[in-house]
Amino acid sequence: MSDNTTPSRPAALGAEGRKTAADKKTAPNESTTPTEGTTPAEGTAPAKGTTPDRSAPPDRSAAPDKSALPDKSTAPGKKTASARPDRNIAPGKKTTPGTSTTPAKGTVPAKKTTPDKSTAAAKNAAAGRKTAPGDRPMTGRPTTPTRSTAPSKTTAPNKSATPGKSTTPNKSATPGKKTVAAKSATPGKTTAAAKSTAPGQKTVPGTSATPVKKTAPGNKPMTGKTTAPGKPTAPGKKTVAGSKPMTGKPTAPTKKTAPTKKAAAGKKTAAGKGAEAPARRPRRGPRFSVARGWFPPLGTKGRIALILSLLTGLVSHGYHLFRYPLYLTDEGIYMQRAWSVVRETSLSPYTYDYDHAPLGWITLAGWAFPLPKQFEAFGNAINTGRFLMLLVHIASVYLLFEIARRLSGSVLAATVTSFLFNVSPLAVYFQRQVLLDNLMIFWLLLSLFMLLRREVTIRSVFGGGMALGIALITKENAIFFVPSFVYLLYRRVKGSASSRFTSTLWPFAAATPIGAYVTYALLKNELLPSGFDFDLNNPPADHVSLLYTLWWQLNRNQGTLFSHTGLLQTSWLVRDKFLLIAGVCAMVICLWIGLRDRKRNLGFLIAGTLALGYAFYLVRGSVVLDFYVTPLIPMLALNLGMVTDRLLKGTFANRFIRGAHSVTRVAVPSFAAFLLLASPASGYLVHTNTEGHTQIADQYQSKINLTGMQHAQIAWVRKHVPPNSRIIMDDDLWGELHDIRPFYPYAHSHWNASSDPDVRDKLFKKRWQNVDYIIMSNKMRRSMMLNNSDGRENWILQALRNSTRVWSVTEGNIRLEIYRVQ
Repeated sequence: MSDNTTPSRPAALGAEGRKTAADKKTAPNESTTPTEGTTPAEGTAPAKGTTPDRSAPPDRSAAPDKSALPDKSTAPGKKTASARPDRNIAPGKKTTPGTSTTPAKGTVPAKKTTPDKSTAAAKNAAAGRKTAPGDRPMTGRPTTPTRSTAPSKTTAPNKSATPGKSTTPNKSATPGKKTVAAKSATPGKTTAAAKSTAPGQKTVPGTSATPVKKTAPGNKPMTGKTTAPGKPTAPGKKTVAGSKPMTGKPTAPTKKTAPTKKAAAGKKTAAGKGAEAPARRPRRGPRFSVARGWFPPLGTKGRIALILSLLTGLVSHGYHLFRYPLYLTDEGIYMQRAWSVVRETSLSPYTYDYDHAPLGWITLAGWAFPLPKQFEAFGNAINTGRFLMLLVHIASVYLLFEIARRLSGSVLAATVTSFLFNVSPLAVYFQRQVLLDNLMIFWLLLSLFMLLRREVTIRSVFGGGMALGIALITKENAIFFVPSFVYLLYRRVKGSASSRFTSTLWPFAAATPIGAYVTYALLKNELLPSGFDFDLNNPPADHVSLLYTLWWQLNRNQGTLFSHTGLLQTSWLVRDKFLLIAGVCAMVICLWIGLRDRKRNLGFLIAGTLALGYAFYLVRGSVVLDFYVTPLIPMLALNLGMVTDRLLKGTFANRFIRGAHSVTRVAVPSFAAFLLLASPASGYLVHTNTEGHTQIADQYQSKINLTGMQHAQIAWVRKHVPPNSRIIMDDDLWGELHDIRPFYPYAHSHWNASSDPDVRDKLFKKRWQNVDYIIMSNKMRRSMMLNNSDGRENWILQALRNSTRVWSVTEGNIRLEIYRVQ
């Protein structure tokens, strides 16, 4: 046919004879002429006043009018199915607001296409693709002409199918120009370009669409199935130039399809850009479990808190170290035995009766031996030992900080624990002294730290067991902590593949140092008493015995600790009421929390049982000295730190103060610390003296020089007492008189002078006339009265009654004296 052929009549009749409600409402613009290069859609009649495109080929495959099937989706009076924008409106045409048109679902606005046939141009127009001018599409089966509305010259902007909602006017679909992909009809959902379906087949709603490629000019695109109308598609990709479009089967237009829910993997449509992102799942906090070793990392704040805790311990225990407190008897005993290890390679300068395990003063000897002046490196033997106690305390602060953090999962708990351990007057007073209890605390904390590592390895189990064994042969009362350690080990290795091996290795490692100590006594034939006699009234006379001494210590009885004259009232509460009273309450709370849920609150249970075990040792009724409270201090501080953290967490859960969470967690403990330090009643930093005046506490009072009085006492002895004099004194002066020239070889403590046969029977012969001088330390007279239950010190007391005081000094409740026996 020639180029002057007009479009087929059946298509025109079908277009004008059956108009949709939207077409009837619109008033076509009679004077509007189609823009150059545009072609009316298939099955539509040319608008009045317009000249049909004479370059278009005649419709050879158009079916007669009778074969046209009615378009069910465009029946008069019904809403059109598709709410998509009309992309075939040529630019430059006017639209009337308030009207809605729907493009014919089977028409393709393309040049050189055969009418009533499905071509690739229809797919390209729907998907937003360009076709090259002059390309001839490959057609499949002839399509049945759809009965759609004729495109009016003056149309309204494409609106949504829902009345009252307006959309953006669609853009021109002029051939040769790229169209914008349709957006998804459902807001908030992103879909990929739907796969094309064969013409004449109904698409299934909800299927995912795959974008097709875009053809370059001059190429025939290869198409799959045409997409069902009403589905949003994404812009396709470009194909290599020169490809031919392959059409599938023609599809019959469907009424309305649901938008696809799933997009192609890894691809998003344009509609997804503005869509709402799905709500994210709230981030879970760090996992925490003591049994599994899930501990939160230390972090920057934790490192800062740790460094501040170490510096606080260095200042509080290092300042005034060699002046406060007064040198005590037990300090002199341990240093004299350390001196014996270095100078005489024996465990004691006297008969060693196994009253204490020896590893503590062996450690002191190992510390003093490599120093330039050994025991005089820091002035005298006790000062040298006190400097080691400072280093031990700093190491204990680090271990206690980490233990508290791992048992509670909180840096705040660790900080509170370390603060109390550093500044408590009880801690400052006793942890400065050269005591075996301080060394035992270090080994206990090291053993606990090894069991609280992230992974329970053979090295950590063996090291933890060895540390506990060393603690036991440093001070025997460490045995009261063992039940808590055993339970912690059981929970850590429970369910692991090596549980049987590790649960056997740990006690073996702990028993190794103890076995060495027992072997020493066995090799010296001092393990058992003579005749296996454990009669406490008749001690063995031929040799000492390890088991007999242990039996004697277990059967000592002092009375109740809560009496009016007990140490609790006269020594401990006077120095630090807060730590003892609040610490015991915190211990009860930790036990209650831990027993309620042993799986989740294992740390509270361990902290509570550690304090409870040693508290039982103190209140059981045996002989207790004032420094025996030292191992209880870190355990009470640990309980207080954990309970403080738990109470603050519970308070912050309240919705009224949740906003002040971060500030309050630091402000509340800081304010409590300020009250403790500033209140004279606590005695932490200031206290009220005997005259009723508020002043700096004794441990930080630079004017107080208690040990200076003892230096003055020694100076008078060296100036006025001959070196060969037979002297009875206290043990705190033993190192001064035996390690510094001039030596006083016959100066002995009242305890050894009354109990050691070599000193009592050979040197003094139990006669007061053989005593030349008695150097009295503070409270030495009271100690002699307490130890004289069997009358062993009667002759020393008689010598004191027959003596004359030649020197004395008094400061507060401290009184030092020197007597010359007549």
